[in-house]
Amino acid sequence: MNRNALVVRHVPFEDLGILAPLLQDRGYAVQYLEAGVDAIDPDALAAADLAVILGGPIGVYETGRYPFLQDELRAIGQRLRQDRPTLGICLGAQLMAAALGAEVAPTGRAEIGYAPLTLTADGLDTPLREIQSVPVLHWHGDQFAIPSGARRLAETPGFPNQAFALGPHILGLQFHLEADAGRIEQWLIGHACELSMRGVDPAAIRADAATHGAALAHCAGLAFGLWLDGF
Repeated sequence: MNRNALVVRHVPFEDLGILAPLLQDRGYAVQYLEAGVDAIDPDALAAADLAVILGGPIGVYETGRYPFLQDELRAIGQRLRQDRPTLGICLGAQLMAAALGAEVAPTGRAEIGYAPLTLTADGLDTPLREIQSVPVLHWHGDQFAIPSGARRLAETPGFPNQAFALGPHILGLQFHLEADAGRIEQWLIGHACELSMRGVDPAAIRADAATHGAALAHCAGLAFGLWLDGF
């Protein structure tokens, strides 16, 4: 079965990661759109069988500094209004929440590194139940409110809104299930300034990636697979 996935990428190393082979196995042809470089056409994004909006180190609310965000928000909003299968990760989930009318704002704190989630009762009723036993990769300082009509799926002590679902086709994740732990060094290099500014030791993240990466990749693959197969 030939299907297409449009993937909006904001920085090169935050790509599909472990999602890439899962999509390939399901017959998706993947096309990346580089945010701020490639035009994000609302009709093209709406027509794709699947849209994935990836992460990046900017804020949804920084449209004055990064004007392309306005076009991206409009395109995402059009797709979501049509209830088309859409996955958002970190900044991608924040863009989805904003496009659905929810507030996205900085918190003044950050959550960076591997740590467990607590799934809500609604979360346990979704494919995310596959990840309840493993630490996931967090890398965020902003937070989204849960959009109207959506279900809140997961939380951590510092960030109560970690995931939302709007029906079976729309999923927003604040955390990084897609990240390939074998390539964590790209993240440590790409986000070196933020790690230094926040006093986060890259050696700790590197060690946790080695400890938890294989189990997380397995569980995340199960969760993503169930979600993709539910369309």
